[in-house]
Amino acid sequence: MNRLIGALMLAVVGLLVSPAWAQFTVLDHAQDGGAAPSPEAVAQPAPLCGTRTISIARVGWPSAQILAEIHARLLAKAFGCTVWVMQADLAAIGSTMSATGEPAVAPEMWPNRIAELWNAGVNAQTLRAAATTYAQAQLEGWFIPDYLAQAQPQLKAASELAAVLPALAGTGRVRLISCPPDWACAVINRNLVKAYGLTGQVDVVEPANRLEMDTLIAQAVSSKEPVVFYYWQPNAILAQLSFTALDMGAYDAGAAKCLAQVSCADPKPSAFAPETVVVAISEWLATDVPVVAGYFRRSSLPLQEMSTLLAQLSEGGASVESVADRFVAERQDIWGAWVGAGTP
Repeated sequence: MNRLIGALMLAVVGLLVSPAWAQFTVLDHAQDGGAAPSPEAVAQPAPLCGTRTISIARVGWPSAQILAEIHARLLAKAFGCTVWVMQADLAAIGSTMSATGEPAVAPEMWPNRIAELWNAGVNAQTLRAAATTYAQAQLEGWFIPDYLAQAQPQLKAASELAAVLPALAGTGRVRLISCPPDWACAVINRNLVKAYGLTGQVDVVEPANRLEMDTLIAQAVSSKEPVVFYYWQPNAILAQLSFTALDMGAYDAGAAKCLAQVSCADPKPSAFAPETVVVAISEWLATDVPVVAGYFRRSSLPLQEMSTLLAQLSEGGASVESVADRFVAERQDIWGAWVGAGTP
């Protein structure tokens, strides 16, 4: 997972310098039913899920695995679908969904990581985005602990740090815990410190790896240190400890391009690049199984909820399957809207 996160962060630089953007046409009018049934159909109703097994991609990182298991359980529970959760990787999904229609669903697809494959499938009308996987697109940013947010209620945005930090630091400096130096976010964070005028007010700490990064944050929070740190969502640590996201302002593509360069001469503030993550479905599912397509059209999950699920996964004895079972058992307030009114 550490390597995956590092790879995803490094990919941001490549996208900013030479973007190959994916196309998105989110399914916005999938029908939950068809034409009025004939008398024969009323007598012998067609199964809601059709006659094909619905395959769901379980990709190799925890959030995607949890989503695959959750959707498998809900499709079986609510619609009586026959579901197959299949192991897959991101690049293979983009290729096989277009060529064979399998898997039928990829709950956490990152189209910009495989833009060429994704665009080919969209253009060929063999796959599409049913919905955004997460309700928010801003996945990266700077955070402060809740105790600091409560002590400094005026501190809402990164642009306000320069005015607030002197009172917090006393005679020293506030630490800004960044990410490992070989990750793209480390370069961006160094430039953002300059852009926000914080060079003389913060000590930028770049941990050696993800484990050290989490340890430093946990230690700072345990000692009630006035600390600022970089992180991304969804993530377990944001649910295990209480944090508040700072407003990073608007995303400026030109400023972001410079921020991603080690030699950025005149860094300007910008939010981190937004990331579109989608629930991808094969075209046959969208057209042949409209009830299930409608379910996925409504299936966006709040980022904070996934952070909570990842925190549950870190508990002793927990598994992807047990976390999915717990979500289905306890969070009908969320998934009930996915299933739709009148479905058990």
